Amino acid sequence: MYRPGLNDLDAVVAVARKASFRAAALELGMSTTALSNAVGKLEADLGIRLFNRTTRSVSLTDAGRLFIEQVAPALQDIHGAMEAVRLHQATPSGTLRINAFAMAAREILSPLVLEFLRRHPKVHVDLVTEGRLVDIVAEGFDLGVRVADLVPSDMIAVSLGRPQRYAVVGAPAYIERHGKPQVPPDLLRHPCIRVRLPNGALYRWESEKGGQRVQVDVTGPITLDEASLARTAVLEGIGFGFFMERNVHAEIEAGRLIRVLEDWTPPFGGLCLYYPGRRNPSAALKAFISLARELSATSG
Repeated sequence: MYRPGLNDLDAVVAVARKASFRAAALELGMSTTALSNAVGKLEADLGIRLFNRTTRSVSLTDAGRLFIEQVAPALQDIHGAMEAVRLHQATPSGTLRINAFAMAAREILSPLVLEFLRRHPKVHVDLVTEGRLVDIVAEGFDLGVRVADLVPSDMIAVSLGRPQRYAVVGAPAYIERHGKPQVPPDLLRHPCIRVRLPNGALYRWESEKGGQRVQVDVTGPITLDEASLARTAVLEGIGFGFFMERNVHAEIEAGRLIRVLEDWTPPFGGLCLYYPGRRNPSAALKAFISLARELSATSG
């Protein structure tokens, strides 16, 4: 008699969460064919389809939805129990999955992630970069890294001790022809690179000086959601751009970009590492958080 194992059930839950066999297979580190076979075998044993499949989409059937609602929490409890037992090991090991946007990943890679790997060689770090904001628990991540203001309120946050600033910049040739804005509303007379946020909304450029906060809904010929693309557009003289300072520091130092409105861009809360308040964090997770706190105290 066929009895599904944890891997089979994990496969079904992953497909349901990702709504894609390919994405679920990538997450689980197996082939799409093997994943499809595992799900098909379970469906055959149950005598009912769990998923509606087309060439373009995958969705749960009513039976599949009922199955996931009951199985997913039970699986979480089982994995939690197994992880609790692993906590008794003295040496951190296993895999840590971290979600961060690209700039944050660059910030933490050398001082934190690589140092952690040198100290704990039995741990594998899976660092995923993406612009969109994700639910790290639902997506199967142990940790996230975001700007402090974007950390969900129900998460435990650890400041990484690196203050950030925004920078409004333009190409020298553009500024020579059209001049510099003196106050944020002047940007409305210039073409600007519009910024699309991870949730799809267009960002209103924020500035502050002497306690006065100003938001400008800029206009321009192009909208982008990735800093390197926006930087290229500004370097080509398309208009002004709004960046995290670290993303354009080299270009400013080299004179390829000129900073404007600098007195309207004060420092603000830096990056934070965040994670859910689990009762039984793994030895690897505890070691990573401990190192983050250590480095934050040193840099502070």
